[in-house]
Amino acid sequence: MKGTDHFKRTIQMYLEQRADEDTLFAKSYRNPAKNIDDCVTYILNYVQKSGCNGFTDGEIYGQAVHYYDENEIEVGKSIQCQVAVNHVVELTAEEKAEARQNAIRQYQDEEVRKLQNRHKPRTATKVTIQPIQQPSLFDLGL
Repeated sequence: MKGTDHFKRTIQMYLEQRADEDTLFAKSYRNPAKNIDDCVTYILNYVQKSGCNGFTDGEIYGQAVHYYDENEIEVGKSIQCQVAVNHVVELTAEEKAEARQNAIRQYQDEEVRKLQNRHKPRTATKVTIQPIQQPSLFDLGL
């Protein structure tokens, strides 16, 4: 996995907003030879080479812009890792509707499964009762 999807979406949203506001960057951002996956790989390699564990938003966004601005840039090898992002990604109305439908479908499936299991005969557990041997007065030798 090339970084988390959340990280990728956060970077992509920033770049799209920047391209909307900056026409010069928009040309670089629309370069068909560049893509968000390679951008994320470039950023992860930059982070790994630095040896640091935490970065500001500006540092990471700056590296993303740098990737798109430079024509001859070495992306590096794909890195398998998990990236922690402290941003909340706003979902589009379509994504919210899809998530809601998935939740409803999952809930319905669970309820159907409960109903189906409720009518199944339960297997009886075999219990064996062993009589307790209680000594009598005659056994005690009194």
